[in-house]
Amino acid sequence: MSTERFRSVLPEERYAAFEQASSLARELLDGRVVWNVNSTAHGGGVVELLGPLLSYARGVGVDARWVVIEGPPEFFTVTKRIHNRLHGTEGDGLPLDDAARRVYEETLAANTEELAERVRPGDVVILHDPQTAGLTAAMREQGASVIWRCHVGLDTPNEIARQTWALLLPYLAAADAYVFSRESFAWDGLERKRVVVIPPTIDIFSPKNQDLEPDRVRAVLAASGVAVTAGDPAAAVFERQDSTPGRVERHATVWQEAPLPGDTPAVVQISRWDALKDPLGVIRGFAEHVPAESGAHLLYAGPAVEAVADDPEGALMLRKSIELYEDLPVEARARIHLATLPMEDIEENAVIVNAIQRHATVIVQKSLAEGFGLTVAEAMWKARPVVASCIGGIQDQVVHGETGLLLDDPRDLRAYGHAVTELLSDRPRSEQMGGRGRDRVREHFISVRSLLDYLELVRRVLSGDPAYASASRS
Repeated sequence: MSTERFRSVLPEERYAAFEQASSLARELLDGRVVWNVNSTAHGGGVVELLGPLLSYARGVGVDARWVVIEGPPEFFTVTKRIHNRLHGTEGDGLPLDDAARRVYEETLAANTEELAERVRPGDVVILHDPQTAGLTAAMREQGASVIWRCHVGLDTPNEIARQTWALLLPYLAAADAYVFSRESFAWDGLERKRVVVIPPTIDIFSPKNQDLEPDRVRAVLAASGVAVTAGDPAAAVFERQDSTPGRVERHATVWQEAPLPGDTPAVVQISRWDALKDPLGVIRGFAEHVPAESGAHLLYAGPAVEAVADDPEGALMLRKSIELYEDLPVEARARIHLATLPMEDIEENAVIVNAIQRHATVIVQKSLAEGFGLTVAEAMWKARPVVASCIGGIQDQVVHGETGLLLDDPRDLRAYGHAVTELLSDRPRSEQMGGRGRDRVREHFISVRSLLDYLELVRRVLSGDPAYASASRS
């Protein structure tokens, strides 16, 4: 994708600096491939980051590519266990024992064979998250420079997290650099001069974030069956990443007493069906602590669980959410809607999310643990006030009282309900917060900033410059 489009949103001097850095990157990476390796092509924040990052890198003349590893269900069960433990929780409660390690190593060994046929000496390999950590040594043996990018973390690690670090550290010893979303996420045991902080960013021109006029929002909501609006489903069209036209044709699956009205205040959380996103707390807190007199409805929307290959717990959490919803008193159920969004066409899914966020009065991200929380930046870009947990990268995005409200304890359902109610009852203040949030995203969290950070890191790695930390930014 062409980066020319950023001229319209960046100050002239920032765009000029970006052009200069792009020119240097083209020279440095001429004849090299920058490989990105992760564990799924659909669903989750890593996918949201990789698509635009690679597209814009190719747009400036860098041969950037994306490879997805494959594995049996038991591999993803083990890596989900690792994921949960890195967030300080037991997950499924099973150990990371010799049997789990054998599943992990055997799966990555099979993937190594295919990668080794394609990666050449001088290439750069960026491995994303614990699922790929075991590929590090093999890629170095191929003569590639290796960067490991960890998208998850914990502000105050506990013993569970530290035990999991200890398990993974030997796999990572050969990496040239380590990238985290926050300084506090960097693990003990890693050489600090090789640690870089690069916060994630969003693509403001993607179907998920491109500007949509109110009529288009209503049309998309009507066409997808998410809400009853006056919109014309035939007008539910959007621009794809490659600038070709798209149209919303698939329906969400929604659990509800009656359709979401298009003219009532909407409180929205959009997340994977993951215990760490706390869908049960979001539902219960709204039912118990956001008064019916507010007139608001809650919409919790997530992806169709069968489409997210690396999250075997998704179906279980969706089932628990439905059971909780069905056990609520009828008057509470009447104000709550659970939706799984179609994933057959990722860009169609993205524009549905876009429309839901723009329809929202308040957007929630009440996670119990969070590496960064891209949905927060997405909400702020759409000028919506946010109620979110004061954890992880969320606290780097939301300025409490200026762009949203932060919850000191995400498990405090009363505080969550009161924060939502506060924003619902003071619309002028909410709108001011939304406007300031959009400005903050423009300044700190759009794709060209990540691209510049990664290009600088690759330059330092290839030049043998050990001072990677100087490439970090706050």
